Amino acid sequence: MELRLASAFGTQFIRSISTSSCACGKRNFKKFPLYNKRGSREFKAQQTKNPHPEVPIHHYGVRPIGVANRGLFQPIESMIPEMIVPDLTGFKLLPYVSHRAEEISTPKLTPEELFGMVYAPKISDDFNSGKLGLNNEPLEPSAEERLTAEEARTRALQVNSDVV
Repeated sequence: MELRLASAFGTQFIRSISTSSCACGKRNFKKFPLYNKRGSREFKAQQTKNPHPEVPIHHYGVRPIGVANRGLFQPIESMIPEMIVPDLTGFKLLPYVSHRAEEISTPKLTPEELFGMVYAPKISDDFNSGKLGLNNEPLEPSAEERLTAEEARTRALQVNSDVV
């Protein structure tokens, strides 16, 4: 801000810095639109009776279900959303999971853990009961032990696709 002062010695320029706003406490209310909830009660009443064309009514993302014709609202059947809900009679699961339910997180199984869970009990039982052959092959193999590598792979892939 520059200020000119006239004096007997000629024109003097005085520079000053102002820390207060130049509006001196006045606010520009054009920057604060009065949509829906921001206006006063009188403004809202006036908008419902005679809406101002430059002040839009915000619906906050909700689609209208009809049209206004001569100040009267007419709902249109095709614009009303229809909720299609399946019949859940006899359904065993509950439709709601409480937010207080404990979070269950299971880590991925390593191959060693999977082997220990599936094959190790059968192998230890066969070893303890003496049902292993010369090359440690089972004398009475189970259904899983009879599978070929390709059959076991396809069965494992089927299990993974069912889980996902």
